Order: sequence, then structure tokens, then C-alpha cells
Amino acid sequence: MDAARIQALIEAGLPGALVNVRGDDGVHFEADVISDQFAGKLPLARHRLVYATLGDLMGGAIHALGLKTLTPEEAAGRR
Repeated sequence: MDAARIQALIEAGLPGALVNVRGDDGVHFEADVISDQFAGKLPLARHRLVYATLGDLMGGAIHALGLKTLTPEEAAGRR
């Protein structure tokens, strides 16, 4: 598994999302995901949306995925 494939899967599952995935060992990854779909959702619900884009890869080919999930407004406030 590589970061580019994970990024493509998240982007396909969350159209319009800005996604940046990092990970060098092939099983542990970190992702920043910015999406309008996160508006009004608690962090756990946001993470579930991202995990759903990866399906059975979570816990299998992807051992760990650290997530930072923000709305575009939240991301703009951090700059």
C-alpha cells in the first residue's frame, strides 16, 4: 500500500475533498482531509466518512491511519 493510492481512494469517495496522505513504511499513514462533507459532524463521524472510502483496507493493508479532518472554514482559520 502506498500514500498515493490511499489519497486517490479518499478523493474518489469524498468528491471535492483536499487530501494529503503521508507514510513511508507501507502500513502506517497520516492524512489531512478537508471537505465540506464534514460540516456539522463530530470528529468520530468525520473519521468514519474517511474510513468508509477505504473499506476493507483499514485494519488490513492499512494498519494505522492518523487523521486530521477539517471543513474548509476550519482549515482557513488555521492558516
